[in-house]
Order: sequence, then structure tokens, then C-alpha cells
Amino acid sequence: MDSADFDALEKQARAAMPASSFAFALAGADDEITAQENALRWRALRLRPRVLAAPARIDTATTVLGRPALPIMVAPMGRHRLFHAEGELATARGAAAADAIFVVATNATVTLEDVAAQRSNAAQWFQLYLSDRAIAEGLIDRVAAAGFAAVVLTADMPVYGSAPRAARTPLVASPDIRNVNLPGAPIARNAYDTTFSGSVTYPVSVNDVAWLVRRSPLPVIVKGILRGDDAAQCVEAGAKAVIVSNHGGRHLDTAIATADALGEIVTAVGSKAEVYVDGGIRRGSDILKALALGARAVLVGRPVVWGLAVHGADGVRDVLTHLRGELARTMALCGVARIADATPDLVACIGRP
Repeated sequence: MDSADFDALEKQARAAMPASSFAFALAGADDEITAQENALRWRALRLRPRVLAAPARIDTATTVLGRPALPIMVAPMGRHRLFHAEGELATARGAAAADAIFVVATNATVTLEDVAAQRSNAAQWFQLYLSDRAIAEGLIDRVAAAGFAAVVLTADMPVYGSAPRAARTPLVASPDIRNVNLPGAPIARNAYDTTFSGSVTYPVSVNDVAWLVRRSPLPVIVKGILRGDDAAQCVEAGAKAVIVSNHGGRHLDTAIATADALGEIVTAVGSKAEVYVDGGIRRGSDILKALALGARAVLVGRPVVWGLAVHGADGVRDVLTHLRGELARTMALCGVARIADATPDLVACIGRP
């Protein structure tokens, strides 16, 4: 993998997977403005390097929830067997090979226990959609027993969004690809099927966050936060961290880009909880900007899917190690020896692209 970006890999992935699977992975909501701006807003930020620092050694390690970790994680995405025959098994192996945290989705197409068996020394988290509390309790107990390290509650999908790109190339439901961790193992349907549009799915209140914190034996993280006041409520309810996210621009178009939301949320949370961010991360320089602005780590979604589709577990590993290498090089060029040395003064904004 070269240092150009992931455009070439995306083209290879398009050729490697069914057109409907590619459209499902790539799709953003409506006009895909937010999906595109996520990446553009990271690129609109400029770095202010410390040229006299001359670090002799670059250390990209950090801690996440108190454990040593790479500041690059695999974002939760469902239905990996739509992209590769091994599905989440391959993703888990690739993440483990890169020492990266893998956030496994509720809508995984491989059992949680089988995914856990691929973990090696890397941590795994579980992403939860909360509707039926009895179903949620069963999932929470399973992931705790399987050694997962945290529960990530997705809070930004009270209804399904509209994704015309996915609707134009609809998935054909296959009885061989199922959401195997849910009761009845339902067939993995396209969440952007027009029949779902506007239906109430996973509404989350602050009371739900507080209930989950009480019920879960694992730390709770809330994903889908774009406002400081929402972040503060999550932390007050007991969440150990929040993920600044607009769901990859997949549900609410013209929502604020995550690069623009990050600063307000870091300020609102302060030292009470950790903050992570996803959405449009495509380069090591994006990662350093996010860390400098106060994120503890970033999550990467679509590029991991492209790597999975093209080369399976090796492709996932290569995407993550490529980003880690870019991060290390960017740190060296900016005079940043350790993640802790990445401070807000490294970043300047030049305005809208």
C-alpha cells in the first residue's frame, strides 16, 4: 500500500465485491454532503510543526480506558460477510495483527464468541443497538463472558436514514448471511431499504444510558455525539467515554462534520471521560490533528472495509499499519515524540474548503 490515500484501494474493493455490497458500504445519507465533508474538514485543518524539537524516537502508543493501545481503532460496521466470505473473523484477525481495537457490531454476521477467538492480545469492544432491554442484556452478558472490554452504545439512530445510493442498488437478502447474534438469526437485510425509511428503530434517552451503565459489567461508551451538552449528559449518566460521530454521514445529511464538532465536546467533557472520533479519517495527518484537538483515539470505517474486501485479514492489517506508519511520520515531521505531546497549538484552521 502506497502513501497516496485509499482511493486506489476503494476502486479495487468496488471490483472485488457485489455492486450492492459496495453501495451499502459507501452510501451516505441523501446528497451525501456530510459523508463527503467528514474527510474534507480534516483536510481543511493545517499543521503547525515544531521544527526545533528533533525527536530521536517516535512513540505512537497511548492508553484507552486505562489499557495500552494504538490510537487507531476499527469502527463498528455491520454485516461483514457482505464484503468478504470470512466476515468479522477476518476483520478481527487483521485488527489483532495490527494491535488495534475492533468494535464488533450488533449486526455482525459471525458469532461474538467466534470473533473473540481471533482477538490475540488486542482488545475488542461491542457496539450495541438498544431497543429491547432483554435482548440487550443477553448480548451484554455474552460479550462480558467472551472477554470483550467495553460496550459502545449507538445513540444517533432513532430512525433509519435515507441513502439513495444504497436504495438504487438494493441488497438481495441471502439466507446464508444472517445477523447471527440476534434472536432468530434474522437475514442481514439492507438497513437503507426504502421500506424502513422513517420507522422508529433505536431511540436512546439519557435514562437508557444510565440503565446500561448500571446493568453492564463493562465500561459504557456512547457513540454518535455531536454536541457538548449531549456529551456532558452521557458522562453525568456514567459513560466512561463518548465517540464524536455522525454515523459516517449515513443517516442525517448536512449534520456537522466530526472535525468541527470535536473541540466543543472535548471542552464539555474535560477530564471526566475520554473522547474518541470517527468520520473521514483517511491519513496519518488526520489522526494527529484529531489527537492534538483532544481525541484519545480515532476510529476508521470504510477503508477497513475496502481492505477486507480486497485482501481479507491481511487487507485489514495493511490499512491499519499503513495509517500507523503515516501517523509516526507526521509526528516526526511535527516534532511530536509522543501522543501526549500532541497539543491544540499544532493545528490551525484555514476555513471552509
